[in-house]
Amino acid sequence: MLLGEQDQFLSYNGEVLVFQLSKSKHAEEAGDKTMNLCVRRMAFNRDTKVFVQKSSGSFSMGASHSKIEMICCSCTTDSRTGIILPCILMKKKKRNSIKYFLLLLHSSNQFEPSFYFKLDYELKEDIRLFAGPSLLWTHANKLFYISSNTCVVQSAPVHLSCVVWTGEIVGEGTVVLGIRTACLPETEDPDGFSVSDRAIWGSEFFGYAIQSQKILSGTCFMPHAYSRVVSSVYVCRSERLRKQLQISLVAITHKNQLVWFQNGAPKGVCELPYEKPCSVTPALTSSRDLLFAVSFASGNSCVVQRRDSLQVASKWQKVKCVLVDDFIGSGSEQLLLLFKDDSNTDVLSTFKITDLGEVNYASGINYKHDVPAAEGLQENGLLTVRALETRLQAGWTSVRELQQHLALQKRVILESCRALTDLVEERTHILPNSKEVKCRRCLVSLWDDVENPPDSLSKETSPAPEVPEHFTEELWQRVVGDSLVVGVKLTESFYLSLSDVSLSLVMDQDFSSISPIIKCQSKIIKLNKAFSALAVSPSQIEPPPKKLKLDLHSKNDLKKEFPKRSSRIQLDGAKTVTAVTSLSPLLAFHRVCCVVLLHARKQNHQNDGLQQSKKIAVLCGKILLSLEDISNGRYSIKMLRDNSYCTGSMEDILAVLAVSVRFSFQIVSCDCTLTPVSSWLLGEMECTPFKECQDNIFCHKAGDVHGTIFNWALKNPFEGVLTIFCRNLTVLFQCLHSLTRVLPPSCSVKLLRSGSKAVLTEQLSLALEKEMFTLKNSPFLKETKAGNSLTWGNESGKKINNAPLASLLDTEEGVQQFRKKLQKEREESVQSMNQTLNGALYQKTALKIAEAQLSSDMIVWRLA
Repeated sequence: MLLGEQDQFLSYNGEVLVFQLSKSKHAEEAGDKTMNLCVRRMAFNRDTKVFVQKSSGSFSMGASHSKIEMICCSCTTDSRTGIILPCILMKKKKRNSIKYFLLLLHSSNQFEPSFYFKLDYELKEDIRLFAGPSLLWTHANKLFYISSNTCVVQSAPVHLSCVVWTGEIVGEGTVVLGIRTACLPETEDPDGFSVSDRAIWGSEFFGYAIQSQKILSGTCFMPHAYSRVVSSVYVCRSERLRKQLQISLVAITHKNQLVWFQNGAPKGVCELPYEKPCSVTPALTSSRDLLFAVSFASGNSCVVQRRDSLQVASKWQKVKCVLVDDFIGSGSEQLLLLFKDDSNTDVLSTFKITDLGEVNYASGINYKHDVPAAEGLQENGLLTVRALETRLQAGWTSVRELQQHLALQKRVILESCRALTDLVEERTHILPNSKEVKCRRCLVSLWDDVENPPDSLSKETSPAPEVPEHFTEELWQRVVGDSLVVGVKLTESFYLSLSDVSLSLVMDQDFSSISPIIKCQSKIIKLNKAFSALAVSPSQIEPPPKKLKLDLHSKNDLKKEFPKRSSRIQLDGAKTVTAVTSLSPLLAFHRVCCVVLLHARKQNHQNDGLQQSKKIAVLCGKILLSLEDISNGRYSIKMLRDNSYCTGSMEDILAVLAVSVRFSFQIVSCDCTLTPVSSWLLGEMECTPFKECQDNIFCHKAGDVHGTIFNWALKNPFEGVLTIFCRNLTVLFQCLHSLTRVLPPSCSVKLLRSGSKAVLTEQLSLALEKEMFTLKNSPFLKETKAGNSLTWGNESGKKINNAPLASLLDTEEGVQQFRKKLQKEREESVQSMNQTLNGALYQKTALKIAEAQLSSDMIVWRLA
């Protein structure tokens, strides 16, 4: 294809697109007036150092009694897909009618008409293509634009003399930067301005946001004094910092200068080597240098380099076009200069590719003579390549071994989950065939199997724990925000025989790409139904004669206790175990079925009065979760106000408590009663007690605090404990801020670490009980028998009956004395033993003892 006057060049994804209008030979012979818009995709070949054609395409247009021209071309974003595509603006002039239409070019070299419009005048000034695709131009000092979304020509409510830049600004969308006649301040007399003032204030910069139709101040781009000399602008960077627009740009002026502006102030200037600069284009090279390619009306070009200052780095003459892209595939940008050559009419015959650094390709150069011919250099290069190939092969081998190891781990976890599910559902598990277990001999168990001690150290084995037929009363699920809460209500008799209770969720479907185990957090909640003291008038408040327990704990937070306000108690008779997990990952499956497993230690009583526990895993049931049910609000919590009560069900209350964070505060007043706390809860916080559990009250106040649950327990009229169940710390701080405004100045508010001293004392007794039980069952210690005054066991909730010993444990000195006595007995038992132990068994037993001692030490530290 020969080069014509109608050729247009465009860089796109490292290629050069050459657009040309022509008539086919067949159309000329047949007398058909059809014009073809042809495109050729040219790519640079690094081996031959020339541009070669990769593909081509064409678009036919009827040209009967009309003239078709190409106006301009650019790369813009297609709003339908978000993909940047080449587009070209065409003009079809027929007598007095002028029709413009825009074409999009796809990767298949197919042209797609985007939109068209008709005008009674020709487009000549400030024609710009931008995202949409959209087109804008100026005519008679007015701004017009049209987009593919509306296909209607619209006029902007602004007057301007020219457009210097069009592009995207952060937070504003597409912005047009133009120059218009300045509006003098209304308070000043126009005749009072000097000639220099009139020269400065004669015009000004302004920005116009097309989407929002908002006028932006031009001072954030550059001072108004430059408005009379600037001809073109390129915005390099825009961002918002503290709601202020920060902009960096370069501008070329009629004074043959390139000026760098930052946040509206000039930061550098460079004198250009030629006159009448037209446009400026930036390029980021491999050396991270920022170059500005400037084109001139005379056909010359230069490159300005920005380092410590702006300076002209190179210049060329007789340049047809300057393009910026990654033409050699190096990952950085280069400049492509297409030169005018009258002796050669081939497309891209005379060119130069450079980044003013390592990259420098030019047409007409024999690169074979440029390569050093030293044999030593070639040999070193060959050895380097071989070494790199060896390292690459070794790295690939390591990656494959790691992939195989991960795949093996995944298969083992999946098979273990299937085996566990079959076990709890009392189904026969079918082992995989021999092909699937080639590596079985190198696998170890991933579950907490109990290691049986040697025969010489274990006198008898504990029988398998028995699970009652009906141990659960209810299985439910709720959705609270982005969390899924699953609850299992256990019978009181069954729960009292358990410890270390938790839930796990396992997906019932066979998803080969993910693990079926769902990460969740377990909590145990017990609520007692009682009447709230907030419903009683302040004059009826009396010191409570009894106590009411509300247990909300995980494995590291065992037992908490709250005082009650009324003796009319209706015990719930059951404890609920909850599991909280993230809901979003489960919604990706649209519909999922999960198996709910209960993990615990079942306690068996022995003849000597001691208790032995064994791990159990029992099936509680299945839950079905679907996106449709969640969208319909089937599992949503419903906390509505009914007169003076909140109508939330027990499951809704437990779900909110499960996802909330608990904080307890001790409030003490020296000179006045704490009546304002009750008034604050019922008044400002708009709280109402639950019908199902009136000790806890629900906050109906609008805002972030809505949904917070409070528990106010008065020890006496001057001291009480306020417990807050909130979503996060932000809500907690808002509640405390509101509370401190109603409390008397003499009140003190103290955060309680783990509840009251009585609760910590009970926890300490349980921890010491577990520690003694661990020491007693260790195979390398002599068995010691406790007195009849003690009941040995683990953390089952049994208390020490010996009154002197119990009082001894109330003080830190007593605990240390009791510890020394146990240490002395252990040393005596070790001296009396004459047995050998397996190293692994010894390590496991020592670890259990250390964990038990650490637990009791932590509680002593909290009591201190």
